[in-house]
Amino acid sequence: MITAAEELHADVLIENGRVVALATPGSQQWTADRVIDASHKYVIPGGIDAHTHMEMPFGGTFASDTFETGTRAAAWGGTTTVIDFAVQSKGAALREGLDTWHAKADGNCAIDYGFHMIVADVNESTLKEMDGLVEEGVSSFKLFMAYPGVFYSDDGQILRAMQRAGGNGGLIMMHAENGIAIDVLVEQALARGETDPRYHGEVRKALLESEATHRAIKLAQVAGSPLYVVHVSAQEAVAELTRARDEGLPVFGETCPQYLFLSTDNLAEPDFEGAKYVCSTPLRPKEHQAALWRGLRTDDLQVVSTDHCPFCFSGQKEMGRGDFSRIPNGMPGVEHRMDLLHQAVVDGHISRRRWIEIACAAPARMFGLYPRKGTIAPGTDADIVIYDPAAEQTLSAETHHMNVDYSAYEGKRLTGRVETVLSRGEPVITEREFTGRAGHGVYTPRGLCQYLD
Repeated sequence: MITAAEELHADVLIENGRVVALATPGSQQWTADRVIDASHKYVIPGGIDAHTHMEMPFGGTFASDTFETGTRAAAWGGTTTVIDFAVQSKGAALREGLDTWHAKADGNCAIDYGFHMIVADVNESTLKEMDGLVEEGVSSFKLFMAYPGVFYSDDGQILRAMQRAGGNGGLIMMHAENGIAIDVLVEQALARGETDPRYHGEVRKALLESEATHRAIKLAQVAGSPLYVVHVSAQEAVAELTRARDEGLPVFGETCPQYLFLSTDNLAEPDFEGAKYVCSTPLRPKEHQAALWRGLRTDDLQVVSTDHCPFCFSGQKEMGRGDFSRIPNGMPGVEHRMDLLHQAVVDGHISRRRWIEIACAAPARMFGLYPRKGTIAPGTDADIVIYDPAAEQTLSAETHHMNVDYSAYEGKRLTGRVETVLSRGEPVITEREFTGRAGHGVYTPRGLCQYLD
């Protein structure tokens, strides 16, 4: 059994969806309705993907995974909880957006789920609503320094939201890119006839990610609020987070598998294939990867989530042929996070316990789910994965379970594979067969960030 804290040989007793006891193998004469033999396998906590976008509207279309297909794919990959983003529309109440997302998810999820709230319209009534949402378990709020005219908030709005979070215990999540400057560079690139997908990465410059990260940190410092920067991709942005943490500030960072394993080489693939890899923040040149891995090892980056937001190549990504700015931003990934991070263990980037920390325990603590989720101990939910560290697999759109017509990792060979997955004690994957059901997953209210005093 591997948790973020320890590795040990243990039998795990599960009753009524919870872990009730751990014991040295063979030391207890337990009787059980069902016994799962996990010898020569890892027994690990179910993964927590704290950044997904099921059925997300973007650029005139919707993410291709529904809560049903997306959570089923997550289960296949050893993830037993997702935290998705409910979206406030401009001019509407936070509650309206949250109710819409509850309606999308309710009765459709194969695994447990919670919500963050995207705040697209910061005003007095929105700020008051934030207090009530924290009390009912939606304790994190995402703001955007990018996408003017859609989700963008200016520095004054960001400061007000941070001040509110500083008072109510909520955690501000930030998409840190200078969207105003990026829009100028997009306009200039298109005017020069630079329309291919690779220019998406070139205009969304690393310096504009680091500048926005720096600005977000300083605004949070002024507001007296914690800050969680999502999908960090650039070494310069990691440096800003590291500096802030060295100063003792409550600043946290997340990265995603695409930034660890893919690069601008993929964005430059010919025949518009690069569109498959268009996401924001964008993929960076390979040399940025070393800084991301180092940040994960030193805990300057705490969490690996996927930012799962899939759009099919056919009919969706193709909307941007001739104009990269019209390519829907997002990539599929919810199914492969645990496996890719295990490959990082095999490759020597991180330790086994750090794998579980960044994929399970840290997201649970960051978003108020620990110890109910994120570890294996008496009293925790029996969200447990039997993982075969020796099995080999090749990732492919032919075999994945996400509702999208391509794989971002087509042909990539990995060592390690999920064998069986329990969600609250119920087998949802049984020896590589889906045995779960839509509606098993329940909404899970969250507490406050557990890394704060």
